[in-house]
Amino acid sequence: MAPPRNVVKIAVQMRDAIPQLIQLDQAKPLAAVLKEVCDAWSLAHPERYALQFADGQRRYITENNRTEIRNGSILCLSTAPDLEAERLLAGLQSGSREGRREALQHLVLLASDLTFAQEVIRRDGLQRLGTIIEDGDDLGEILALGLQAFSELMEHGMVSWETLSSAFVRKVVRYVNMNLMHAFVQPLALGLLESVALSSPALGQLVKSEVPLDRLLVHLQVLNQQLQTKAMALLTALLQGASLAERKEMLDYLWQRNFRQFIYKNIIHSAAPLGDEMAHHLYVLQALTLGLLEPRVRTPVDPYSQEQREQLQALRLAAFEPEGESLGAGLSTDHRRSLCAREFRKLGFSNSNPAQDLERVPPGLLALDNMLYFSRHAPSAYSRFVLENSSREDKHECPFARSSIQLTVLLCELLRVGEPCSETAQDFSPMFFGQDQFFHELFCVSIQLLNKTWKEMRATHEDFDKVMQVVREQLARTLALKPSSLELFRTKVNALTYGEVLRLRQTERLHQEGTLAPPILELREKLKPELIGLIQQQRLLRLCEGTLFHKISSRRRQDKLWFCCLSPNHKVLQYGDVEEGVGPPPPEALPEQLPVADIRALLTGRDCPHVREKGSGKQNKDLYELAFSVSYDRGEQEAHLNFIAPSKREFHLWTDGLSALLGSPMGSEQTRLDLELLLTMETKLRLLELENVPIPEQPPPVPPPPTNFNFCYDCSIAEP
Repeated sequence: MAPPRNVVKIAVQMRDAIPQLIQLDQAKPLAAVLKEVCDAWSLAHPERYALQFADGQRRYITENNRTEIRNGSILCLSTAPDLEAERLLAGLQSGSREGRREALQHLVLLASDLTFAQEVIRRDGLQRLGTIIEDGDDLGEILALGLQAFSELMEHGMVSWETLSSAFVRKVVRYVNMNLMHAFVQPLALGLLESVALSSPALGQLVKSEVPLDRLLVHLQVLNQQLQTKAMALLTALLQGASLAERKEMLDYLWQRNFRQFIYKNIIHSAAPLGDEMAHHLYVLQALTLGLLEPRVRTPVDPYSQEQREQLQALRLAAFEPEGESLGAGLSTDHRRSLCAREFRKLGFSNSNPAQDLERVPPGLLALDNMLYFSRHAPSAYSRFVLENSSREDKHECPFARSSIQLTVLLCELLRVGEPCSETAQDFSPMFFGQDQFFHELFCVSIQLLNKTWKEMRATHEDFDKVMQVVREQLARTLALKPSSLELFRTKVNALTYGEVLRLRQTERLHQEGTLAPPILELREKLKPELIGLIQQQRLLRLCEGTLFHKISSRRRQDKLWFCCLSPNHKVLQYGDVEEGVGPPPPEALPEQLPVADIRALLTGRDCPHVREKGSGKQNKDLYELAFSVSYDRGEQEAHLNFIAPSKREFHLWTDGLSALLGSPMGSEQTRLDLELLLTMETKLRLLELENVPIPEQPPPVPPPPTNFNFCYDCSIAEP
């Protein structure tokens, strides 16, 4: 007879005692369960004890999380969290260094448990740890453990970072600024200051004023990858908290110190692989730097500005100076104005007064900046572009100014200039760090590409929007390849000619559409069930392989990882935390299990509980797109296992696999693409013998029966 649903068979162990095998009734109060366990070992005062999970992070079992106990779980009897907190905090006052070190080690081990953290904080544990950090009597392991325990306790969010004192923050800053520190102290101190800078504007200003940029540059140049990453994290946190003017000043100083070249040579092209957290910080650094262009994008040309009028005249004279000097000598003022207006029109401005063309925002003044940069840094290419097109009379001239304005808008869209930084994105461009004046240099390459594509398309003014669509595709496809340098980008984008774009479009269209003949559609429908089953098998195999997921807090991107996979018999989801830099653990080493039979439903996007409170800003859009959860029965309550997929593809694979486990249709975009690809391949294989044979829209008509059947052969008549 099967045991009741709320009874689980578990083992309870204790040091120097024979383990107990018991049936735990989840309906029974936890205090009563503890009393029975203590009575079996003849232990008095059961209130002094508590149960913990024996594996994983040894979390304390409470009435809130007891439903996580499954059949076969191993628990251990240990000291109650309040008594353990008192014991460890008393150990911090120990006169011996070894006693303090041992107390801190246990504190770090248990600090991630919410129940234990509450008891420590309630007993002023943060203040005692703060005293250890501020006193700095031991600058080695004791200090490192103190910083780690303090950060772990603060991560629970029960105490605001804004409550920290300026003296405490200055002391942590001192550890960052000191030389010859313990290998683990400075990464932990940098991580703590990053949290402060992101959570408290006032203390963030204090950190900014106390930590010199030169000191962060020193940390970034060490071989310790963890220290390098934490220094970059603090740098991006300080940049995010700075005003636009302060950010520009900080970045200008960093570029003067060859910071960009150092990143390009020693981080991006380092022998060690680039970690996910460092990739995210490089993305943030790129986004913040490009964001400095936004004021220029949002500012229209001022027709009354003498400086801007002179810039427009310089643009004209750079292209038409010889003609302007020879024809303009001795002419009246009206004739000079007429000549200038004509030359501005030859430059590709729609109006005789070019300021009217540049009143549009975006791109505002950034378009003028780009045109001036092109004329000054590539004068021969600029003159060739303008003169080549201004001398044509067959309506095939490419308007330089109009093209530059639209191209500036296009580049801002592709590079997401002015958009808020994402919490999880890692999509930085390596060539950004390999080139001074990246945006302007990219414009110089792109405007020459536009002229080349214009000629390949033999375009006229009516085709301007079509040309811009092709140029957008050329730039987007090449940027997606992440070329490592601007020269490599130039080579690849110029190789992507208009004819090649048409070929790629045609290939993609054939892959997507296939034929629409009814017989082929009927064949495809017959093939679908078998191929959907094949995709379902692949998805389940992918779940069995497992995936590393990031833990995302409501405050910032965390560097903590956890691993989840499906058991080979497809009956249990196994998961648990893993350390960064460690490969995926074997399934049997994962501490947590979730039976598939207990899963109620699959939730995605804004329906997930872990992203529901994050708001609706642009910066959370990608988080919604990667979030999914499974709801399951935890006793009589509903609980959730929450995921943030590392990529859109992993999101599709996991949601498809979980849908298959629950017997629901796989509705992801990846399934649609995979099914279409398999259907196209299988259909072509089936139709190989019919190549070049036209397939009719309708089956041929069946001919009428003959008037007689005398033509039938009589088999009974033997041949002579």
